[in-house]
Amino acid sequence: MVQSLLVDSRRLDGFEGLHQAVHGSHVDVMQLGRGRLRGTLSHVGIGDFSLSIGAFNIGMRTQRVSSDDKPIIGMLLAAERRVAHWSFDMQLNDVLVIPPLLEHDGVFHGASAYAAMRFDLDEVASLFGGEARLSDPDTWRKRGHFRADPATGAVASRGLVRIMSHLGAYKDSLTPSTADFWKRSIVECMAANVMSSLPPDDSGRLPSARRLIRRVEEYLDQAGTRPVHVSEICAAFTVSRRTLHRAFQEVFGLGPVTFLRHKRLCTIHSILRESRPGSTTVAAVAMQQGFYELGRFSQYYSMMFGERPSQTLGVTSFPLSDDGHAQAGSILSER
Repeated sequence: MVQSLLVDSRRLDGFEGLHQAVHGSHVDVMQLGRGRLRGTLSHVGIGDFSLSIGAFNIGMRTQRVSSDDKPIIGMLLAAERRVAHWSFDMQLNDVLVIPPLLEHDGVFHGASAYAAMRFDLDEVASLFGGEARLSDPDTWRKRGHFRADPATGAVASRGLVRIMSHLGAYKDSLTPSTADFWKRSIVECMAANVMSSLPPDDSGRLPSARRLIRRVEEYLDQAGTRPVHVSEICAAFTVSRRTLHRAFQEVFGLGPVTFLRHKRLCTIHSILRESRPGSTTVAAVAMQQGFYELGRFSQYYSMMFGERPSQTLGVTSFPLSDDGHAQAGSILSER
C-alpha cells in the first residue's frame, strides 16, 4: 500500500495558525504574551506518521483535547523563558510523551520552538524494534518526561531541524520507496534522547556474529537499492542496537551505521555512473538514499571514491587534493 506523503511549510501570522501545531491533531491555543504572533510551522506527513516543527515569538498556552487516539512525542528545541507541560518543567531537548486519548496542557512563557512526532501505536514494534523498553506500546500509553543528555540532545535537535529543512527543499525526494527511511531517521532523533535518559540495558544476548551478519546481508540484498535504516534491521531480527553493533564490529571492524552508509554511498556511485548529465542531480540521488546533510555527504563520497559525486555523474572534473577533497567550489553548488 502506497503511503500518502506531505511536506508543507508556512509562516504564522496570528496564534490561530497554531491550532495545527501538530499535523493530524487539533490544539486549542490561547495567546499569553503581548504583541502580534509571528513564527513558522512545518509538517512532514508519511501516512499516519508526522513530524511537525514550530517556532513562535511570544508566550502561548496550548491544550490538546482527549479525542486524539494517537500518541505524540514532543521535544523542546528552544525557549526564551520557562516552558511547562502538565507539572513537568522542560529543559532544552527534553522529550515529552503525550499518550492517546489524554488531555494535554502546556504553557510557553516566551518565544519557543518545538518538534512533535505523532504516530500509530501499531507501528511501535517496527519503529523502535530491538529496544525492548521503547518497542513496548505500553511505554507510550502513559504520560512521561525524559531529561535529555545535553550532548545527545543537541545532536538530536539539530538532526530534526535539518531533516525538516532538507525535505522541504527537496520535496520530490520524499518518495514512497524512501519514505520509511526518513520516518525512521526522524524517530531515531527522538529515541536517542529518550534512551540517553535511561540506564543502560545489558540484558541482550549476542548471537553468533557471523550468522547474524549473514542474515542481515540477505535482508539487504532483498531490499535492493532502497535505503535501509539500522532500526529496521533491529526490528526485523529483534536485536538491540548494542547487539547489532558488537556483531558488525566483530565481523567487519565497522559499526552498522558506518556499514550501511558505505552501502548507500556505493548505491549512489552506481546510480550516478549509469545516469546521463541533466537526467538527475547529485542532490536528488543523495536525498533518495537518505543523506540530508549534503556537505557531509560530499565529504563521505570524496573520501570513499577519490572524486566528487558530480564528477561521477560527468558534470565537472575538478581535481582533488591529496586528502580526497575537491580543490574548487562548494559542494552546495551540486544542488
